[in-house]
Amino acid sequence: MTEKEKIEGYLINLDITFEEVAKNTWVINDHDKGLDQVMIIAELPVVIIRVKVMETNDSMPCEFYKELLSLNASDLVHGAYALDGNDVILVDTHEFAQLDFEEMQASLDAISLALAQHFPVLSKYLKK
Repeated sequence: MTEKEKIEGYLINLDITFEEVAKNTWVINDHDKGLDQVMIIAELPVVIIRVKVMETNDSMPCEFYKELLSLNASDLVHGAYALDGNDVILVDTHEFAQLDFEEMQASLDAISLALAQHFPVLSKYLKK
């Protein structure tokens, strides 16, 4: 089974709105499922699921980064928060060969839940 067949098959079975934006790269835009601008990248031997959560700035307090690390340790079932330049991202990585339907569903469910629950906590650090 190709990367395209496997990933798209899972997304179709999950009834998730997505589009292929490049070879082996998909973006999910399914607001009803809490998944907006979620990228899936099949870069063998791994599949990367990532979403930009917010931008940081030079005035972010140390407590913000402590909050991210605490959420990583205590409240994420799949994936972790990370920094990519000035962007806070939520990223989850799977071995392509081991990725099954249930694992894909669990990963996307966990990301959706984390975005819904954690953004209000993290956004308090943004300047108004």
